[in-house]
Amino acid sequence: MRLRYQDTGKSFAVAQLEHSPSAPVWSPNGKSIAFSMLVSSKSPSFATATAAPENAQWSDSVRVFEDLTIRFDGAGYLKPGTEHVFIVSAEGGTPRQVTFGDSDFSNPAWLGNDSVIVEGNDVDNPELDPIESELYRVQLSDFSISALTTRDGPDQSATVAPDQSLIAYRGYTDMLKAYQQTDLYVMRADGSNIKNLSENYDHPIESMEWLPSGRGLVAQSSVKGMLNLVMIDLSGKVKVLVDDIGGTSFGRPYAPGSFSLATGIGGNTPVIAYTQGSPDKPAEIAYQQGYGSSRVLTDLNSDVLPYLDIAKIEEITVKSRHDGRDIEAWVALPENFEANASMPLILEIHGGPFAMYGPYFAAEIQRYAAEGYVTVYVNPRGSTGYGEEFSQLIDKAYPGNDHEDLMTVVDELIKRQYVDPNRLFITGGSGGGVLTAWAVGKTNRFVAAATVKPVINWTSMALASDISRFVSRHWLGAQPWEDPELYWRLSPISLVGNVKTPTLVMVGEEDWRTPAWEAEQFYTALKVQKVDSALIRIPGASHSIASRPSRLIAKVDNILGWFAKYDPASNTDEEEAGVR
Repeated sequence: MRLRYQDTGKSFAVAQLEHSPSAPVWSPNGKSIAFSMLVSSKSPSFATATAAPENAQWSDSVRVFEDLTIRFDGAGYLKPGTEHVFIVSAEGGTPRQVTFGDSDFSNPAWLGNDSVIVEGNDVDNPELDPIESELYRVQLSDFSISALTTRDGPDQSATVAPDQSLIAYRGYTDMLKAYQQTDLYVMRADGSNIKNLSENYDHPIESMEWLPSGRGLVAQSSVKGMLNLVMIDLSGKVKVLVDDIGGTSFGRPYAPGSFSLATGIGGNTPVIAYTQGSPDKPAEIAYQQGYGSSRVLTDLNSDVLPYLDIAKIEEITVKSRHDGRDIEAWVALPENFEANASMPLILEIHGGPFAMYGPYFAAEIQRYAAEGYVTVYVNPRGSTGYGEEFSQLIDKAYPGNDHEDLMTVVDELIKRQYVDPNRLFITGGSGGGVLTAWAVGKTNRFVAAATVKPVINWTSMALASDISRFVSRHWLGAQPWEDPELYWRLSPISLVGNVKTPTLVMVGEEDWRTPAWEAEQFYTALKVQKVDSALIRIPGASHSIASRPSRLIAKVDNILGWFAKYDPASNTDEEEAGVR
């Protein structure tokens, strides 16, 4: 861990640490830094390894695991140990460990200069309840710890008011649903007088900061495909400050963004810097004071964008053919677009499934449009940002009627003559990979498909994914041996006998969220069914399959190559040119 002086640019090591620290935060007086870090423990062992004979090429020692979660996506196989909170002097020195025991504690927040708030789940077998967490106060004078929250459900992201009298945090009461909306709470510093400030605001609270005055908070929230910044006062009144935050998901049009609230300014008027998202360019940094107009501070791509044919993004809303609910979607129109029923369509489906797309610049969407595809992306039921009830429509029913929402959007584009009904393609990643695999088992309308990092079999997902316990406890509500019919009915593998669509299957070799064996099950089944298919494994890639530019390019290039292989227009052109 290093400290850097902003005026001189010089830095020095605050401490030499065994493992990487996370979530460092300054004490109010600036004299100390709190952070969390892994505390190693010995690996379990039932035997003593035999010593290698001289000059022998001996195998590595066996690895023994006793925890439920033995690996995690992006981290690989986990080192034995627990996460704990430490305090170190800002002048440097030896860190003091301030939390102890067999449970993880992390994400410290200072309460005054003599105590910290941490989050954890200090019970036996916490892995069996993977979303549960409480907020605890740790007194630094004697390391005594006391719980400030006690309900069943996650309580997290503690943020202390400027005068130290109140603590804001996010959470919800766990009803064992696949999705539950996160609310904003405040309580006194001793854990009393808990109040839900967003009880009447039907959108999730994703991050927040206190106003300098302490009279309320600025929070980020998903609202119908857009990210909003809202001001919530201590009575629960909500006012929208900014409605164009976002733009930090470069590959696909997800809505993530970030903001920073200026400190040291009196009164109740927030001064905000934020990432401004838009359909036609990557994020810029914008500035806004109070409810005034925002001002863009950067111009990051003006040397490139004027020379590119950026796709026009058109918003549409359709009535789902399942139950008439409004379903929102966006269509990227190629530069040469004409509504003459001649153009190919790509339906691109978001993951999650509890997430949302929006009208944001996305490299993958722009590339598809640049290659001449009308590209549509949709927020079907289950997407976030449209109220908790809309998201919970797929609880214990995913995949299901979200497929009907997607097909309704395709029907609408055909009706508008935006696309040729004989040139339809479908793709999606993660949750979108699930729905892609589901769709080709439900309909033969697509010329070709590309399912990326999908879940194919909920039984293997619930028993071998890094989120296995969450899958069984919250998404499906039973173990595979308790309700095998439900697991089979919702697994795309159950429909593989219906598939006729040529299907590309793609997955990262180090994906532990939707592990490679999910994709391989589908690929093997397709081959057995004599369906034209191919498997692409990406070496070194986790679930964030396109996290590197080279992998993003390879992903899109291979999908486009697969689609071109089966495009009737492309094949006709080849035949006319005498190519066989």
